[in-house]
Amino acid sequence: MKQLCVGFLLLAVLFSCGPKSDPTAGHSATLYFNGNIITMAGDSAVYAEALVTDSGKIVFVGALADARKQFAAAAQKDIQGATLLPGFIDAHGHTYMAGLQRISANLLSPPDGPVTTIAELQQQVKDWTAANQELVNKVGWIIGFGYDDGQLKEQRHPTASELDAISKDIPVLLIHQSAHLFAVNHKALELSGITASTPNPGGGVIRREADGKTPNGVLEETAGIRVAYGLISRFDESDNTRLALAGLDAYAAFGFTTVQEGRANKSIAETWERLARDGQLKLDVAVYPDIFSEQAYLRGRQSSVTYRNHFRLAGIKMSLDGSPQGRTAWMTQPYKTPPEGQDKDYAGYPAYSSSRVVDTLVQQAYRNRWQILAHCNGDAAAEAFINSVQKANEQFGRSDRRPVMIHAQTVRFDQLDRMKAEGIIPAFFSLHTYYWGDWHRDVTLGRERAYRISPTATALKKGMIFTQHHDAPVVLPSSVMVLHTTVNRVSRSGDVIGPDERVTAYQALKSITDWAAYQHFEESTKGTLEVGKVADLVILDRNPLTIDPMTLKDIVVVETIKEGGTVYKR
Repeated sequence: MKQLCVGFLLLAVLFSCGPKSDPTAGHSATLYFNGNIITMAGDSAVYAEALVTDSGKIVFVGALADARKQFAAAAQKDIQGATLLPGFIDAHGHTYMAGLQRISANLLSPPDGPVTTIAELQQQVKDWTAANQELVNKVGWIIGFGYDDGQLKEQRHPTASELDAISKDIPVLLIHQSAHLFAVNHKALELSGITASTPNPGGGVIRREADGKTPNGVLEETAGIRVAYGLISRFDESDNTRLALAGLDAYAAFGFTTVQEGRANKSIAETWERLARDGQLKLDVAVYPDIFSEQAYLRGRQSSVTYRNHFRLAGIKMSLDGSPQGRTAWMTQPYKTPPEGQDKDYAGYPAYSSSRVVDTLVQQAYRNRWQILAHCNGDAAAEAFINSVQKANEQFGRSDRRPVMIHAQTVRFDQLDRMKAEGIIPAFFSLHTYYWGDWHRDVTLGRERAYRISPTATALKKGMIFTQHHDAPVVLPSSVMVLHTTVNRVSRSGDVIGPDERVTAYQALKSITDWAAYQHFEESTKGTLEVGKVADLVILDRNPLTIDPMTLKDIVVVETIKEGGTVYKR
């Protein structure tokens, strides 16, 4: 996988370039042929010789001879043995934050970045700061994204004192790869008003020094999210535009034609609305504001399954816990190794103070007919959400609402049965098997639970569909890594994390095309190559269904096509 672009000047160049020009411009129809055209309709692969698009729609799928007879004047698009699929659909991600990641110091560990020690982290941030003085001066903060204590040689988070070595005068904010933990220097603590007497906020923890009082610079969940949102509030309209468009660029490069803003605050949601009004969105953006923090924004608003200039308010997001790799996910059984300062019975914690809060939020969503995306990593969080949905179904009726359990990492098999009964779609995060599979096996969950994370094969056996996601910026918005990990479940060390939960490449493709369209209530317009559907397409350099599964990660996206027009070309 490629390293992220982190230079602000380079990003400015990227922003100056609009969508790629459409090579078929001037023609009313385009005929695609001479490759593997996989329709993704049905339970097994169906190939077509030719596909024709016209005016942003698919108008023909079938034999090449018939296509040439019916569309003799169409532009000819010889894909030269490549593979044509429906455009990929983001089942869960944070497009705006992917843009923030793209302009921040790259603190990812290999293969996506260079950082393996705290010393390397410090140097990477120093180098980025020197190269991005204009940005630092404008926002007044130093920003880094993607460090992972589990991949650092020290096996811990950097402290405030270590970040003071980067700067004592400018606040430093480093965002953990999970985006659920944060590391800051003493200046950032000071500006955020976090002192020894500051209590832990609800749903968050301020980690302390050995005295149990002095903040050490590591902030969990809401404690750090408040600091991060404080930084984002400093961005002006031009900054927000840059971040949003950078996120779209990142997604388009991996073949996504429909993206998700999976936990929007008012500022982010309004940025997408403004860009839509200005005609600047080249991909469809489905926005899910945070129902807990954005009550004022949501008041009086209705969700829609129809895009307006590529924007729609799609529903709401609620978060019931944290991350398993950060050991803040809410579990029913203790973590194998608790975080520093916690006892052996530590099992994470909920995001909301009581189950009544979850019940109230779910009922509000049902009353307003807002689709629910519920972040549940731990099985205790999953249980709370299932219970609330069951109550709401009994109160409001079991109509077609399609609530989604985002991540569902440690969901138990008995909980899958209840999810099926209540109509909850699991949106799994099998990328964890590669990025944190060893960490879950050895540190957080233990072998038995680690091997059951994202139980895709079990869900299929129970007659459920599932979707897969990358949760960008937690990892890069890489469609091919989503496919690779869903099929192989091979960790960084080469261990197969749950061999019984592996699925086929076709099933993995369904999870980011057909089934993802269903999750979004868009199955009538997207997800398969069928006449009448939107001409959202992706061209890959090889066929995921015929290559060695262990080489899925090496597939290259050649071209991304949105409604018949090219928005990315390699």
